[in-house]
Amino acid sequence: MRTQFLSVICFALVGCAQSQSSPARDEQSPDSLKAELVALERSALDRWIRVDPDGYLSLYAPEITYFDPFRDKRVDGIPAMEAIVAPMRGMKSPFADVRYDMIDPSVQRHGDVALLTFNVVNYGKLPNKPEAVINRWNSTEVYQRIDGQWKIIHSHWSFVKPDIKLPAM
Repeated sequence: MRTQFLSVICFALVGCAQSQSSPARDEQSPDSLKAELVALERSALDRWIRVDPDGYLSLYAPEITYFDPFRDKRVDGIPAMEAIVAPMRGMKSPFADVRYDMIDPSVQRHGDVALLTFNVVNYGKLPNKPEAVINRWNSTEVYQRIDGQWKIIHSHWSFVKPDIKLPAM
């Protein structure tokens, strides 16, 4: 009897340990993960186009790394990102009626890391001008689930088909 009781306890403990470590409990469906990450990104973009960097700053992990075509090298960490966006605070955009299209977002998940890639087209109006395309972007955002929240650990922005000037030969 005692042996059976111990066997039942052992199986129960093994079963509990397996169910707690099972990745299936924390897994989101691919569609719900995509919807969540796109919503986070759109929320940050909605603020960014109105010259408010705090949407992105709140999404960045402390160890964020960042590239864009206006930087000579990688930017490392929140303090460096805060310094880069500090001049934006209090700025007024020269464009009116700003908007954007997020095109073809795609998510690839690998455990607690997810890669979100998409294109963005920014639109706006200058005074007494019709709406125009401001820029076209390629974006790669690497998210990591940290303490149950998705945070950006790496961000990379580049122009779509930039006009590259080759050196004269």
